[in-house]
Amino acid sequence: MSRRSQPPYPAELKQRAVRMVGEIEADYESRWQAMRAVAEKRGIGSTETVRLWVRQVEIDGGTRTGTTSEDSEELKRLRRENAELRRAKHILKAASAFFAAEIDRPHRRS
Repeated sequence: MSRRSQPPYPAELKQRAVRMVGEIEADYESRWQAMRAVAEKRGIGSTETVRLWVRQVEIDGGTRTGTTSEDSEELKRLRRENAELRRAKHILKAASAFFAAEIDRPHRRS
């Protein structure tokens, strides 16, 4: 997993940038140029960032196929839960083997 060098952009900035692309898109020869202009005007690091935001809004709105933000968050949650359950299973398996060995071991009475 990669680490971000900067904190994520605020949600308000993302929403405004996506809205701006829709508002000014007709003024440019291509959608990419409109996204580039928005990125420059809003101080966003790259045009690709704006493109990804626009794409995700389209997916979440149902106008483009893909994994919605809600589904993505649910997948992350389930993967974390699955990893925790695997760790717990490993611990229980080791404890079970330990106690099974204790039961089979002859004990001395004092």
